[in-house]
Amino acid sequence: MLNHFFRLTGLTIAFTWLLAPLSAQTTNWPSFRGEDSMSIAVDDPRLPLTWNTTENVQWKTAIAGLGWSSPVIWGDRIFLTTVVSDGESQEPRMGLYFPFGSPKTFEESDGRFRDPEPGDLMEREEDLHHWLVYAVDFETGNVVWTSEVNTEAPQFDRHLKNTYASSTPVTDGERVYAYFGNVGVFALDMNGTIVWERRFTAEATRLGWGPAASPVLHGGTLFIVNDNDGRSFVVALDAETGQQRWQIERDEGTNWSTPFVWQNDERTELVTTGSDQVRSYDLEGKELWHFTGLNSIAIPQPFSAHGLLYVTSGYVGDNVRPVFAVRPGALGDISLEPGQLSNDSIVWYNDNAGPYHPTPLVYGDYYFTLLDRGFFTVHDAKTGAEQYFTERQILDEQVRRRIAPGTGGFTASPWAYNNKIFVLSEDGDTYVIDPTDSFNVVATNSLGEVAMSSPAIASGSLFIRTRSHLWRLSQGPSSRK
Repeated sequence: MLNHFFRLTGLTIAFTWLLAPLSAQTTNWPSFRGEDSMSIAVDDPRLPLTWNTTENVQWKTAIAGLGWSSPVIWGDRIFLTTVVSDGESQEPRMGLYFPFGSPKTFEESDGRFRDPEPGDLMEREEDLHHWLVYAVDFETGNVVWTSEVNTEAPQFDRHLKNTYASSTPVTDGERVYAYFGNVGVFALDMNGTIVWERRFTAEATRLGWGPAASPVLHGGTLFIVNDNDGRSFVVALDAETGQQRWQIERDEGTNWSTPFVWQNDERTELVTTGSDQVRSYDLEGKELWHFTGLNSIAIPQPFSAHGLLYVTSGYVGDNVRPVFAVRPGALGDISLEPGQLSNDSIVWYNDNAGPYHPTPLVYGDYYFTLLDRGFFTVHDAKTGAEQYFTERQILDEQVRRRIAPGTGGFTASPWAYNNKIFVLSEDGDTYVIDPTDSFNVVATNSLGEVAMSSPAIASGSLFIRTRSHLWRLSQGPSSRK
């Protein structure tokens, strides 16, 4: 193997801050990618480095139906959503391919192309479906309650990698808010009783791929972005009552990116991505700033670290796969001019570092990007400078390294704890990457089931959702303490 080294632009990126003990611990994981949307848990010796179907498994619980929503955690309850069909649902399909008449050729995992087959094009499912919310006990894995919030035949299509339950719920410890895209949002108390609901008219989505963005919660307000090919909007709802506080129509096509509440030194704002514009709103719905430059499909969630906002998209069918790092306080149109790599509001820009599905991770000073085909890149989070090179690669080259030979696709977002980065493949294999050891893979952990959900972490336990199970993984005693 080649020796690896880092170009640090004259500086050494300090990773030692991650080694310092922290007094707090991650006790709740209330939303997609955690409370701060960073997918980083406080270091805890109980969090496992290795596991398989028996090692470090506290329990696994069967979950009926299909759903790629992530689990969320509050106290002694784990919540997740699923949709169960009375008939036979088509199974999720792994890898990168283009159904529903998108390009006329389909790319295989080996890079070759073939013509579409009848099974690649999915007809709308006509059987009765049941939209469910589960509550699972943290200690035992037992299902505490199941609440059915909707029953009907689906009124919209879905991609074969999508499900009717791909949006992650969010909870504030008083209620759990389960959002099902083109169906609506349902608020349940901690005993599973529906306390309010708000239905949405099913709208057409790009090529029938269906929705997937998740809601976010801040200060008693639930924010939902519903971008589609019919009538796109962002709506703010009172979390206690479900009453609408405001709603803004959006000139956007279908997108799948979860919005982000950015609390910075200047103000708190709601950041949304779209195929036409990235927009930020104040908490009353007034647009603060916008810029163009994302590619045609937006999936990764915006997030913040080091005082900067990171926005990216990386649809594999587009030539430009951009990353933007934005500083607080922007107003109006902050778009880059042709040829610009920065301006007064955008600190750095890269036109070829965006992922398709997984949201990137900032760990220490590293901006780590997991690409769908099993490669990754590393940049300086503050400057955008490339950080990882091999001896045979020139310094101004966009550098990508494969996680392991023969790895499949990656949809789940990476996460980190205990000075390690973890990436979960669609095959159900988690690769453990050591940033202090040239980003080498130091462990491979298999659960033997298809996996596309981003995990949750709380109280020394890692929770991974696979095709048919929810797993609690920990190398410590079974305790919330």
